[in-house]
Amino acid sequence: MTRSGRLRVAVVGAGAFGIKHLDGLMNIDGVEVVSIVGRKRLQAELVAARYGAGHATTQLDETLVRDDVDAVILCTPTPLHAAQAIAAMRAGKHVQVEIPLAQSWADAVDVARTAEETGRVCMVGHTRRFNPSHQWIHDRITAGELSIQHLIAQTCFFRRTNTNALGQPRSWTDHLLWHHAAHTVDLFQYQTGEPVTVANAMAGPLDERLGIAMDMSIQLATETGKLCTLSLSFNDDGPLGTGFKYIGDTGTYLARYDDLVSGRGDPVDLTPYTRVSANGVELQDREFVTALRQGRAPNASVTDVLPCYGVLDQLEYRLTAPAG
Repeated sequence: MTRSGRLRVAVVGAGAFGIKHLDGLMNIDGVEVVSIVGRKRLQAELVAARYGAGHATTQLDETLVRDDVDAVILCTPTPLHAAQAIAAMRAGKHVQVEIPLAQSWADAVDVARTAEETGRVCMVGHTRRFNPSHQWIHDRITAGELSIQHLIAQTCFFRRTNTNALGQPRSWTDHLLWHHAAHTVDLFQYQTGEPVTVANAMAGPLDERLGIAMDMSIQLATETGKLCTLSLSFNDDGPLGTGFKYIGDTGTYLARYDDLVSGRGDPVDLTPYTRVSANGVELQDREFVTALRQGRAPNASVTDVLPCYGVLDQLEYRLTAPAG
């Protein structure tokens, strides 16, 4: 970071989610995007030109050795996240890595250990913590006005081919557990303020082409008996995305990204939470930038979210352990 407080950022991954972060960064004062790393050089150069970055490359190492890069945001294929986050921190850069942090408990622990050893900030893109709808719920819980009894969530996509959200071919295969379930597992522990003590899961048959389960059911409980029921599908040819139903002791609320209504359908006023932005990704980026400027750990630091990956590890064991 420069003496003036200007933060110089490299965005790694020039695809759909990299663009979301770039759009958010453009709205944050004192942030300069200086480097774009993409899988294809032409794509990286076009994105760099669009967002005013002076450097474009296909090689992460080329960006990590630059002394004009203070921080990197990793929007790369899931299998690369842990190793790239570790490499960036060892190169002296602060890191925001998109969800999931890793695809194994061991790799997640390695990232957390590297952050501690290097003293670099490592934040993970658990966007639900920053969506205005979930922020409103969190503040009611913190104020003692609401206690969650049951969180019911559905994550549904129609994804029977190996393509991304824009319908473009992927070079890797997405995963319901380590990616999409991670959002809700982390959100549940964040909102309740309690660790998950019971974790069960069931999965449908593996898809012959993709080699992954296309449907999954997850059940969680905290030490005081708060429940979470999560269903996930790549087979749902209907409304896409994730919806949450918070059943609390003083009310029921339905959240879908940045919208929130009561159980009776009455809209909740989120104006105080959307004055800066209604975009959860931009709010997430603002927290990353602010934390770096203030010299503190951000919300959704690797330490904050590590319990989520411990639960995912337990769930994977449930799904793969032999019967009997």
